[in-house]
Amino acid sequence: MQAAKKDDPLERITRLVRGDRRALVAVARSEGLGPEESLECVQDALCTFLTRERDAPTKDDDHALASVKTIVRNAARNFRRKHRRLAYADVADEPSATPNAEEVLAMAEDVVRLRACVAELCSVQRAVVMLRLLEERSGEDAAEALGLERGHVDVLVHRAKAALKVCMRHAR
Repeated sequence: MQAAKKDDPLERITRLVRGDRRALVAVARSEGLGPEESLECVQDALCTFLTRERDAPTKDDDHALASVKTIVRNAARNFRRKHRRLAYADVADEPSATPNAEEVLAMAEDVVRLRACVAELCSVQRAVVMLRLLEERSGEDAAEALGLERGHVDVLVHRAKAALKVCMRHAR
């Protein structure tokens, strides 16, 4: 029974996250991403790793960690290219303002909860949230894209924000 548990991909990923989360976030940060982006990269890398593990499991945890670090590094580079961002290290930041791994992990958990809450919104509210809040498009632009009146978009944003606040409070 213990051997089966050791080979379980979820158990292996849990050990990786608990033991090496700082190292994984550090890899993404070294590629020029900020704290939130780094955590998102690590989450995406872990999902990719789980998918690959299902198809071709690795035998030892050291190889698994090396694989996840490689996936994180590539994901961070792709993220930076995709968003045409300069390296985070080039931005003049005070070292004391940089959150530690525990704070970054807490922020990532909030992002996961927020994504779950956004998924619970009705389709129109979800579309408005994506356009207005995430893509930062203007109210007129969002209204035109959705075929709605500007006032209706404003009401939908207001109601979606209220629903998200309630959902985030209950998700904790």
